[in-house]
Amino acid sequence: MFQKLPEDSQASRVFRQGDLSLLIDRKGRRYMLRLEQGKSFHSHIGTLPHSEIIGREHGCRVVTSGGQRLLAIKPTMADFILEMPRIAQVIYPKDVGAIVTYGDIFPGAHVLEAGTGSGALTIALLRAVGENGYITSYDVRPDMMERAEKNIHSFVPGCDNLVLKLGDVYERFEERDLDRVILDLPEPWQVVPLAAEALVPGGIFLSFLP
Repeated sequence: MFQKLPEDSQASRVFRQGDLSLLIDRKGRRYMLRLEQGKSFHSHIGTLPHSEIIGREHGCRVVTSGGQRLLAIKPTMADFILEMPRIAQVIYPKDVGAIVTYGDIFPGAHVLEAGTGSGALTIALLRAVGENGYITSYDVRPDMMERAEKNIHSFVPGCDNLVLKLGDVYERFEERDLDRVILDLPEPWQVVPLAAEALVPGGIFLSFLP
């Protein structure tokens, strides 16, 4: 017996104003854009008004002014991480998956992250901890923090369970009763004494060293 999907579930599969869309051409080239009425996508393969995508289902096919067919999909988290603007190298999806798994990041967890970078891992941590979890993320570079904030709020708009802090966790951090401490830093051993004081009993300290 087949059950009809609720209308709100069906509506969630339709592109709306302000959504991200990932366009893929037949050569596998990818173009990510945020949909806005009155704007157009411009490329060497032609022009495409955003209105041609808004209101249509994810996975629809559209055609540019140059006759090029494109597949329009909702970008996954991995898609966004690979395509998002960055200042420096990001943690790639395969490593993000390992960190979330080995770090055992669970819904409701309180996590301290250091080495925010462009925000790739932060996005994954936010999804893993859910609405009842909390992320505090540190970086020492203001430009990184600014870039990360834009990237994070582009993929996870309106998240109020994230605090971005400019600071050096080698020296100090104020957070306590943490479930996890996750680092992307060149000398993570410097943080071990501070992390030992900040983690709850049985908490996990995990460092990514590429």
